[in-house]
Amino acid sequence: MVDQLEKVMQEKGADVTSDERNLLSVAFKNLISSKRSACRTIAAIEQNPKYAKFSDALTQYKASIEQKLRNDCQRIVDMINVHVLKKSCDGEPKAFFVKMVGDYYRYIAENAKGADLEAAKSNALESYNMANQITLPPCNPIKLGLALNFSVFHYEVMKNHKAACDLADQSL
Repeated sequence: MVDQLEKVMQEKGADVTSDERNLLSVAFKNLISSKRSACRTIAAIEQNPKYAKFSDALTQYKASIEQKLRNDCQRIVDMINVHVLKKSCDGEPKAFFVKMVGDYYRYIAENAKGADLEAAKSNALESYNMANQITLPPCNPIKLGLALNFSVFHYEVMKNHKAACDLADQSL
């Protein structure tokens, strides 16, 4: 599905309809959701002492899943940057796609470490800030989704609970 949608993005860029944007979003989310879930499940299992004897296997398996997740997220980010944002794009479609880039960098940051973590955090923050600068009506679903996801980013990735709550309050 993602391969087919990449062709749509190559052809249409930001000129996709709202329904097509939602289809893109769902397809990309489905590509990575099982990997994100698997990483969280393995992390929970690793905390249980009764599975300590499997720690090497769990670590290797988790690293494999994290690499696939990172690759998929980067593929989506690159696709959006090349086929949409480098072309004429503004207003609601731009906010949608820039927010999406922020989301996928946030997903990378969930499991990254060291320099990769810092790069993912920086790229997500830059994307969310850029999307937040685009003027949309207060109750626009993209604006509200951006506020929610940007708040989650501050809370879970940046560990800045005050900024997360402030952003949520400001959006409300």
